[in-house]
Amino acid sequence: MADTDHRAPEKHSELHSAQQFEAWQESLLATPAPAPVITEVGRVTEVGDGVAVVTGLARALADELLVFQSGVRGIVLDLEPGRLGVILLGPSELISLGEDVRRTRKVVSVPVGPGLLGRVVDAMGRPRDGLGEIAAVAETPIEAEAPGVLSRSAIFRPLATGLKAIDAAVPVGLGQRELIIGDRQTGKTSIAIDTMLNQARSDVTCIYCAIGQRGDAVSRVIDALKKGDMLARSIVMSAGDEETPGLAYIAPYAAMAMAEYFSDQGQDVLVIFDDLTHHARSYRELSLLLRRPPGREAFPGDIFYVHARLLERAGQFTREAGGGSITALPVVETQAENLSAYIPTNLISITDGQIYLSPRLVRRNQFPAVDLGLSVSRVGGKAQSRTLREVAGNLRVTLSQFEELEDFARFGTRLDDTTRARLTRGAAVRNALRQAERDPMPAAEQLAVLISAMEGLFDAFPEDQLSNAMARIRAEAQKHFQFIDERISENKGLSEEDRERIITTARKALAGNRTDQTTRADESSHGPDA
Repeated sequence: MADTDHRAPEKHSELHSAQQFEAWQESLLATPAPAPVITEVGRVTEVGDGVAVVTGLARALADELLVFQSGVRGIVLDLEPGRLGVILLGPSELISLGEDVRRTRKVVSVPVGPGLLGRVVDAMGRPRDGLGEIAAVAETPIEAEAPGVLSRSAIFRPLATGLKAIDAAVPVGLGQRELIIGDRQTGKTSIAIDTMLNQARSDVTCIYCAIGQRGDAVSRVIDALKKGDMLARSIVMSAGDEETPGLAYIAPYAAMAMAEYFSDQGQDVLVIFDDLTHHARSYRELSLLLRRPPGREAFPGDIFYVHARLLERAGQFTREAGGGSITALPVVETQAENLSAYIPTNLISITDGQIYLSPRLVRRNQFPAVDLGLSVSRVGGKAQSRTLREVAGNLRVTLSQFEELEDFARFGTRLDDTTRARLTRGAAVRNALRQAERDPMPAAEQLAVLISAMEGLFDAFPEDQLSNAMARIRAEAQKHFQFIDERISENKGLSEEDRERIITTARKALAGNRTDQTTRADESSHGPDA
């Protein structure tokens, strides 16, 4: 009897446990099963300099991001039966044959947002300035469809570069794609950086994308932006020669994705691609390593599409599409002034005009070396201020006539007084277009100098004294020519009274300049104790 009483609690406990197990089993059966997760794993069969060939990922998509076992990432570029051609975004030395490769079902994305301003990043948006992590708003795919026609509006606002030769004769508008083209060491990057520095007078956000540039060159750009107080409103992206060509390939698309974030907020953005020649070479290198058939100059057949789908994302957008604008200034290098080469002709046909820098002008010490005969802006003239358009209207004609006469005068023939005067005037106007690096000029100062040159006020000045004379006029413009800014803001032309006021003030300034020079010359000839 005592044994029965002792086993009763044990039977009750076993029964309770059995009931708990049945209840747990029923709840488990009632719970819906989780969706199966399919993990596709491929293998590396070939590794090259910046590329790899992967097998076993039959469902991978074009431009999809892959992750290698070593941690390196890559982009699917070629889809062929049984193999994938992959562009590597990291060192190929880290990848070994046979290692696993997994799909991500994503495309390459970069961080976007105001937190990028003032920072130096690589093509993936990772910081390179040692200032810590970037506070990004979101991540955006680097590839995006270009806005359609209904999302665009006409270009109607100017983008001031601060350079007389460009703002007067080859004006650029907000939302325009203007190509900067020329041989090596002709000042292409200097024009781009001076344009960025001039935006300190506006609210334009700037992005500088260095493709295949040396580290010291990028460092000089960063220093110039710091000194010009523009780094805080700029993003510097660097994909140098020392990095994998895959990063150089995606860099301009990443920069454009960052620009699109600001334009969607209704802001104006200036993007500089320095330069697309290196970009085309990087793409050619990757394509040849992946055994793509070469075409003209060994470039693949889709190189036009590669640049077109990038630059077509720039433009002036409607209010419904955000109301912002993206102005693109791509840089391209020519060899021996060959404008008819493959990549330059491609980009000329894509863009809305070109600023051509001539090595012949460089040899004459004419900086910026803008060849106004070969430079053109197809849409920027509509955005140019009427004030500047009226003053600069005869500039091209004057310079073209002068260059023809200059070539004729080299034969040593005798010239009449009228021809000699036109030569003197043309030389003075051309010299007046000279401008030092990192010294962008406001529109009022540009107009004062150009009007003085066209009126012949610089004709009597030797070439070595002209810079001092222009400095005098610029100083007077800062003091007395505020009315020019008013005319520009109202988009009105200068009246005859305005022109006479500018010319009279300039004459007085230059007369004082000559007096000072004569006094210094007398003191140097007679000595300080004379």
